[in-house]
Amino acid sequence: MPAETEPATDPDDPELDPALSDPVEDSVYPDVGDPSVDALHYDLDLAWTPDTRTLEGVATIELRSTGDGDHLQLDLGEPLTPSEVTLDGEDVPFEHTGKDLVVSAPVKKDERYVLQVHYSGTPQPTPAPTTRNDFSTSGWTITPEGETWTMQEPYGAFTWYPVNDQPSDKAFYDISVTVPSPWVGIANGELVDQTEADGLTTTSWHLSSPASSYLVTVATGAYTQTTNTSASGVEIDYWVPSDRPELAAGLTYAAQGLDWLEAKLGPYPFDSLGFLLVDSQSGMETQTMITLGLTDYATSEAVLVHEMAHQWYGDEVTPDDWRDVWMNEGMAMYLQGCWQAEADGRSVDAVMDEYATFEPAMRAESGPPAAYDPKTFGEGNIYYGPALMWHELRKRIGDEAFWKLVKDWPASDPESNSNRDEYLDWLVDQTHVDRTFFDDWLLSPTTPARS
Repeated sequence: MPAETEPATDPDDPELDPALSDPVEDSVYPDVGDPSVDALHYDLDLAWTPDTRTLEGVATIELRSTGDGDHLQLDLGEPLTPSEVTLDGEDVPFEHTGKDLVVSAPVKKDERYVLQVHYSGTPQPTPAPTTRNDFSTSGWTITPEGETWTMQEPYGAFTWYPVNDQPSDKAFYDISVTVPSPWVGIANGELVDQTEADGLTTTSWHLSSPASSYLVTVATGAYTQTTNTSASGVEIDYWVPSDRPELAAGLTYAAQGLDWLEAKLGPYPFDSLGFLLVDSQSGMETQTMITLGLTDYATSEAVLVHEMAHQWYGDEVTPDDWRDVWMNEGMAMYLQGCWQAEADGRSVDAVMDEYATFEPAMRAESGPPAAYDPKTFGEGNIYYGPALMWHELRKRIGDEAFWKLVKDWPASDPESNSNRDEYLDWLVDQTHVDRTFFDDWLLSPTTPARS
């Protein structure tokens, strides 16, 4: 069982202010997340027992109420059972129906509180709203050996901790994971402590920049850590299954790939970077600790570049609504295409011509990039159409202006959320390209003509 955790004594600490958000009800998946809660900091104390497939957790959440009301609501997967809930150290009544955890207590607008939830159970992943073939569920996943991992886009963090599971609500994270030795628990950020006692290993992780819930990762199992360093001095950790240490060698290209990205985007925006290999078919840009499946494609150099590009586009600056996932994937796909062109000795035009051969079918099948079918989350339409748009914009405004634009956007308001109108207004202001250019690429059911 996790150690008893005392509530934080000062939820008004100004060091939490960078996590202040304006949560919204998601326009694509409105049943997940609640705009009445602005989470500022999650302190998760987790213990995983593989023999019984049991997760025991204490979540201490510093939060702001966004309005006056008689309750707070978070997401928590039904297989997990809360046993005790306190608000500012006092027991409070709660109801847990489906994935909705409703805590009954009077709250005031802009007041900050400390909510603590004790819970346990066997987490189950949730069905993902996608037709992709590399994943069909999201959230806490258990292997036949009892090892665990998480990927949770567009939602699924609620399968393993109480959370406001919507991208507009960024928060700081401290995560401690206790597992039987010699297994270890791995999470986002910096490993700040590791202890062993009574046959158990506890690792403690600190994420120093606010993150959306879909960008949080935890894995448990037998892992070996190696490191290398980029030319700019970023130390990169690689966590690979202990019975497959040779996999680390294939990941070390990340240092060179990061150098390439920094030349385009500016300095790496966070204070740690790592890669974590798990028993998945997919990959995920989880903030500072990128989670990759054990496949040749998921660990390829192109995917390493793509997921690192997301640390700027998606992680540092994050859309506040899932309708605008194109803001993440379009630029990461374009940067991957530019990198691929250099790696192959081809022109970027040639790579975009290749994209253009299959993009219209993807758009027809799943909808426009910024108005996609909610049942087809993460399909190719949100990747390739916006990538083609960026290349057309580059041709209109020239290389110098384009790459300045690409670098300036994440730096304009780091660690923030943004919406479509804010981004497109900024693009129009910077480029003097008419808004209809962007709307045609993002909202048209057919692919616009290319120049």
